[in-house]
Amino acid sequence: MAAFERQLSSAMKFFRSSLLAIALVLPTAAGAQRLDPVYVEDRFNQLQQSITMLTGQIEQLQYRNQQLQQQLEKMQADYEYRLDQMEKGRGGGPRPGGGAKAAAPAPSPAPPPSAAAGGNADQLYHDAMKKLQDGDNAGAERGFKAFLQSHSRHALAGNAQYWLGESYYARRNYQNAMTAFAEGYKTYKASPKGPDNLLKLGITLAVLGRKADACQVFAKFSQDYPRATDLQKRRVDQERRKNGCG
Repeated sequence: MAAFERQLSSAMKFFRSSLLAIALVLPTAAGAQRLDPVYVEDRFNQLQQSITMLTGQIEQLQYRNQQLQQQLEKMQADYEYRLDQMEKGRGGGPRPGGGAKAAAPAPSPAPPPSAAAGGNADQLYHDAMKKLQDGDNAGAERGFKAFLQSHSRHALAGNAQYWLGESYYARRNYQNAMTAFAEGYKTYKASPKGPDNLLKLGITLAVLGRKADACQVFAKFSQDYPRATDLQKRRVDQERRKNGCG
């Protein structure tokens, strides 16, 4: 729990610093006509990258919180089982042939077979995400690839595939980014990052000059993800207008 609280505190500090950066850039955006538009665009991209990193931290915290809740539920179930066995043992009378009936020891719940592998997977994902947050995109690429090769069915596999695409996109390696986002949409369509993979696939196609393909991707978004967040839907609408999609 202490580790989770430290991570939460770190994420909140990052969030506050991002808000401060946004507040500092707003006057710049308002006076964009008097400033170099390239500078404004660069500042906007920096803020967008900061928000992306914050999203990754929040995803990790949510996943770790879910794990802690599951562990607490298992501990509670085990405690209740043991208490029930103790009560049954005390309530049982003497055996017909003599001595008191001994309560059978409650068996300890066997750990799931993938527990060790799961712990290793979590560490791999955490290390790769840390590299991404530190700006080591090449290291993040290697980390997410290693994670996906060993744990392609993990609960965080769809997230890892998306962040792999982001590690390429941040370096303007748009061809590999497009492939990674397309793979994320195809393989992990139902994962929490499915909508983001499809959205970023469309954006990457547009950057590559394939606007017709990008418009087709944006058109599929509402069909495949009718329950997407309002923010995601607004982003799709924004990209459709930006690219002249009908």
